Order: sequence, then structure tokens, then C-alpha cells
Amino acid sequence: MENDRRDILLINPNLLRPPVAPLALEYLGASLRAEGWPVSLLDLCRSTESRNPLPERLEKNPPALIGITFRNLDDAYYLSGRGFLSGLAELVGDIRAACDVPVVLGGTGFSVAPEAVLRSTGAEYGIWGEGEGALPRLLQVLSPKSSVRSQEKALLASELEKIPGLFWREGDRIRHNPPAFCPDLDRLGLEARGCVDNGYYFHQGGMAGFEAKRGCDRRCIYCADPVAKGSRIRLRTPGSVADEIERLLRMGITHFHTCDSEFNHPRDHAMLVCEELIRRGAGEKISWYAYCTPARFDRETARIMRRAGCTGINFGTDHIDEKILVILRRDFTRADIERAVASCRQEGIVSMCDLLLGGPGENRKTLQAVIEEMKVISPDRVGLSLGVRIYPGTELAARVRDEGGLEGNPDVKGTVRENQDLLEPVFFLSRHLGRDPLGYLRGLVGGGRRFFVPSGEEEEKDYNYDDNPFISRAIAEEGYRGAFWDILRRKAEGLGP
Repeated sequence: MENDRRDILLINPNLLRPPVAPLALEYLGASLRAEGWPVSLLDLCRSTESRNPLPERLEKNPPALIGITFRNLDDAYYLSGRGFLSGLAELVGDIRAACDVPVVLGGTGFSVAPEAVLRSTGAEYGIWGEGEGALPRLLQVLSPKSSVRSQEKALLASELEKIPGLFWREGDRIRHNPPAFCPDLDRLGLEARGCVDNGYYFHQGGMAGFEAKRGCDRRCIYCADPVAKGSRIRLRTPGSVADEIERLLRMGITHFHTCDSEFNHPRDHAMLVCEELIRRGAGEKISWYAYCTPARFDRETARIMRRAGCTGINFGTDHIDEKILVILRRDFTRADIERAVASCRQEGIVSMCDLLLGGPGENRKTLQAVIEEMKVISPDRVGLSLGVRIYPGTELAARVRDEGGLEGNPDVKGTVRENQDLLEPVFFLSRHLGRDPLGYLRGLVGGGRRFFVPSGEEEEKDYNYDDNPFISRAIAEEGYRGAFWDILRRKAEGLGP
């Protein structure tokens, strides 16, 4: 590669606190550098200046191309209803005002609704799915020395049509190619780490993320992961995952969180990853948390995960009423949930059950039952989310459309007008919960500290991680580390960092 080329500027626009490291840019930057592309990162989350650092950066050193990761469409929190798309559009507008450089969008938030996001922001390009393979190919096509750069538009379009997952503008029309999710993740060099200042995010955000796999083959009616990340699970080799963790450990990072949809699915792969960490002695040096399914989670699973350094598990249980679990297309039962929580307790792993309340089939009776059952099963914490975000491309979105759309639907709350693309926050909240579902839920919970109730009134109980000053102070000023829910637990129980 030519050494005199302008660099590729990657931008992290996520300003939320506690800060979460932009893992997508970490992996993408390493992949680009491995292929010889000069890469720099503008991390807006790290900017401590009151003025916007972007115009000066673009004026002093205009890049060849700008890539922006868009992590989430919104905070998926019914009470706040906070969307992030307008901020992304404003960022693209600032870039346009400063320079004429191609802008490429990516990330899960983009891949959930790629055409609609591209159209609403004004960016030229977007990549649905993994950027590690597609972005270098786009750079080759757009390079000043490319044979098609100065050729007619038809030739350029023919080259763009070969790039998997690419969305691009052709006049007023947006064209796109289907994604091709990489089957061999080890080829991407995800273990490299180093594009992002991981030390900063550890000290300000309390942990580092990593992936053991990509994709999800589940059929949950509300989840956009299969849309954004592919419906086929692609596994990393255990050695690659362990190499990544050891590299971060050498940076002084000791606390981690999996970014898989469900770490223990498939179970055999999860156990191989754990066994590799145990073999290398990493389990004695690190503490990590995982998202898991209660399906097929037994005491042996908990024992091996604990030996590998796992200290906390967030089970995506959603509910406990088996009719509702069937509606949501979950593949486990109340007995599975009880066994999973008990297995964690027996092996010294703290656990949380995340509930997704107010969805199809919910009423006051089912709401009361799930709260009472959680008191019996007794995980260390129970997270309560009231209202189910309706994301594009999901079965829940199709169901709402079949029922006549957003407006006038008594089960739909949020931005219901001029929001057919579902880009702005809109939620399914069952009409059968009555006029004050939040008040009813709070009454069921009572004053018990086991439950994280949706609320912005008490900082120390606020389960929304969108700009949470209580957790931010605990991490940055008091030295707490780990999953945010476990930091809240330890603070409530008077346990030190």
C-alpha cells in the first residue's frame, strides 16, 4: 500500500456515560491496519472540550474517507424514549459543512434499518453487517489510484455491486447488496486490540467487551440481532478469544463483559472457550460477566464458567409465564430459569434475570405472577423493562403492521406518527395492563432492593444506563469495576469496589 495516502478517519459518536468502548471500531481499525490502510480515531466520547473538535480535525488533516459507527437507534427505554438518529444526522451535516469526504455508516444501529438510516442522515455509503471485509474493498474502489475512480459511473456502480452489504446513493435512489457475513472470524484478526484506548474505557467505564461469536439463530419476536448480525452463528476459535483477553490483560484490564447475544449458546463452544482460559491460568487473573440463556444451563456449566473467571451472569429470561414465553418464541421454561439461578448460586456466581414486560399476552395477572415467581427463584437482581421496543425487521414489527400500523393501535406507545420506518422509539405496551402500568408494577415490587424498577427518580436504583451519573461516579471516582447492574448491587449491599 502507498505510504503517502491520507488516513481513514473512524468516528465514535456515542457520548453516553458511563462510556462503552466502541468495539466495532476496535475490530474494524485493526482489520484496516492489517491490510496496510492508515487509520486514526476521533473518539467524541473522550472529548473534554466544550467546542466540537471535528471541524478543526477535518481542516488540519482531511482524511480520505470517514467511517462512523452507529451503535444503537435509541436507548430502548420506554420512560425516556430517547433516540439517537438526529445526533447522527447532525454529525454527518457537520462533516459536510467542513469537507467533501465520503462518509460510510456502520454498526448495529445502522444495520437494523440501513436504507432508512442512510436516507435520513445524508451519508453516501453504509455497510450492513460486518465492515472488516467490506470497507477495505470499498476503499480500493474509491482510492484516487483506482482504475474505476475516473471512469464512467456505470463502471463504478459495477464495482460497488460486488461489495457485500454495501448501501450507496445513485442519484435520488439508494442501492444495496445483500450482506455476506464472514464464516471464519479468525481471519479478521479480532484479537489484535489497540485501535481504541482500552485503558481509558476501563477506568471510566469499568470493563472491556469481547466477542466469542457473532450472529444469532434465535427467533425472538422482538430482537433485531439476527437482522443486524446475521441469523447464522459463527464461532471464533477458543485460542483467538483467549489471545484477545490476554492482550487486554497485559494492558492492565482485568474486568470484561461478553458481547455475544448469548454466551452459552451453543454450550459446547462456550465450554471450550472457558477451558482454554482455565488452561492458560487466566481464570485466576480476570473477572468477567456474560449474557446467557437459561436453556440448558446447569451446575456443570456454572462450575466451568466460574473456574474461567466468570463472576456474574445476566440471564435474558424475559418472562416466566410459559404462554408468554411461547409468544416471544423463547425456548426455555420456568424450571430452566430456576435451575440456572440455583446453579449460579451453588457455584458462587451472582445472577440477574432481565424481564421484558408489557409485550403481547401481558396483563395484570401475568405481571403479578412473574414478580411473585422471581421472589421465589431469588436471583441476586431482577431487571424490569416495561414496554418492548418495536424494531424494524422483527416479527413484532410485522405483527403491528398486520394489525393496521402504529397510529390508533392501543398497544403501541411512543412516536406513532410519521414513523413507519420505526427509526424513532416506539414500544409495544399491552393495553391489558390498565391506565398506570408503571404504578401497578411498582406496587407489586414494593420496597425490595432485588428489583431494578424503571425510574429516573432515585439515582442509586436507576436501571437506565443512558447517562447514569451514579454508576459513572462509582467507576471513575470510587474504583468499581464490572457489569453496571452488579455495581448497583454491590453499592446497595455496602460492598466495596
